[in-house]
Amino acid sequence: MRRVRRNIYFEPEHERGLDRLAAAHGLSVSAVVGRAVASMLSPDAEHRREAALTRRLDRLTRQFERLERDQTILIETLALHIRHYLSVTPPLPEAHVEAARAQGRARFEQFIEQLALHLRRGLRVRDAIEEWVPAEDAFVEADDGNGALGA
Repeated sequence: MRRVRRNIYFEPEHERGLDRLAAAHGLSVSAVVGRAVASMLSPDAEHRREAALTRRLDRLTRQFERLERDQTILIETLALHIRHYLSVTPPLPEAHVEAARAQGRARFEQFIEQLALHLRRGLRVRDAIEEWVPAEDAFVEADDGNGALGA
């Protein structure tokens, strides 16, 4: 079989990589490049690229589904908290409003400190929730069709 000569240019780091690869396999640089080109031109190469792309898309889909689940947990948690707060908190007399605001600021600072400590330790509420709601399909089953979970 007749071979054709081509002059090609490589970045210096690619050239060093080719030299190392050729030496590691006991081949010439020309043979390594020839095999790489043959691999890219083979019908199987397209299949391998499609399979790799499919795996990446599947992984991204799973990540997106987890993010969506976490967001649903967050929204529902916030909604339950607001509902509870509005249900049990009586209105304050005007004379107590400033004291309540000061106490609220202090409690919020304490909350932020606890949150920071929790995050530094690597603890996640989501991990605790997964003990109670292990399946990602649980939200689909509880969905009332309007995007809100049943209570």
